[in-house]
Amino acid sequence: MSEPLVVLASGGTGGHLFPAEALASAMLTRGWRVALITDRRGQTFTERLPGVALHRIPAGRLGAGILQKAMGVAELLLGTLAAGRILRSLRPAVAVGFGGYPSVPTMLAATRQRVATLLHEQNALLGRANRFLAPRVSRIATALPAVQGLSANDSARVVVTGNPVRPEIARYRATPYAAPDGLISLLITGGSQGARILSAVVPPALALLPPELKRRLKVMQQARPENVDEVRETHRRNGIEAEVAAFFHDLPERLAKAHLVIARAGASTIAELCVIGRPAILVPYAEATDDHQSYNARALGDAGAAWVVPEAAFTPEALAARLAELFVAPQALVAAAAAAKNLGRPDAAERLADLVVACAGINGGAGRERAA
Repeated sequence: MSEPLVVLASGGTGGHLFPAEALASAMLTRGWRVALITDRRGQTFTERLPGVALHRIPAGRLGAGILQKAMGVAELLLGTLAAGRILRSLRPAVAVGFGGYPSVPTMLAATRQRVATLLHEQNALLGRANRFLAPRVSRIATALPAVQGLSANDSARVVVTGNPVRPEIARYRATPYAAPDGLISLLITGGSQGARILSAVVPPALALLPPELKRRLKVMQQARPENVDEVRETHRRNGIEAEVAAFFHDLPERLAKAHLVIARAGASTIAELCVIGRPAILVPYAEATDDHQSYNARALGDAGAAWVVPEAAFTPEALAARLAELFVAPQALVAAAAAAKNLGRPDAAERLADLVVACAGINGGAGRERAA
């Protein structure tokens, strides 16, 4: 008898593909076969994991206009038919969806063929694709204990697994957090779109701090390439010791060294903060789909692991006041670090793999309800 097969269905962004990659690695280690069904953006996945079979299908999203909606529906139907043919050929034990519109056709086809199905939600707000699929699947894995958008019926099928992080991040789980008593390590990190407001607000905020605090600061700031020189010069002019770069290749190590992180609130950032256990000031990206970053940030804020500042309130004056308060009385940082670590799931990929194995045993490996 051949090894069981798990099919992964994912959108093409890193936020969706990374947890899929982590699960694929865990399942390959357990002796399972793995296939990925996605759109054209998933090519790099199999380059990193050569043991995974890649299948591409059409996958459109429903646009705002009538024509765009019609084209999206047509692509969804074509994608579902294509995914159905692939699934009939592969005969998987389980299909796992990671969100994003390209995951919808495969997961729809899987439910119609009564394959056991599992969703993984990385954010504190159920994404649109997962919201559509949730009532149809066997199990729902979540990164955080509380996820908005789940119905009462959905909640009965939820298992909190966490959101897988890179091995380099998990390696620093054991690094203890210590309150700053000399130098204060401050890490500012944001994605390609997220770093702009941080570059505009953080340097003038640090300039407003009392001289004795400025002398203690060691700043590590990520900035957009076009802003790197300006941010670096502003820090230098204000007497702040700072490393500024468009990208830090050793970000896990810097995160472990940080006494405080100022960041956006994407799912990967949230997971990494929690696994290592570092306090943060979170500034949710206002243009994120359905404002999901605000939900992520509030999940940490409600747990006492972070301070949440909406973009409209993220001013140099407000940030300087918050930083001065935290640096003068650092026990609040210690408490937030502990709260973040309490939310961390360094074994999220293994928890998710355990759930896949459990799903394969539902009705002998068939779908949620064979009579449905």
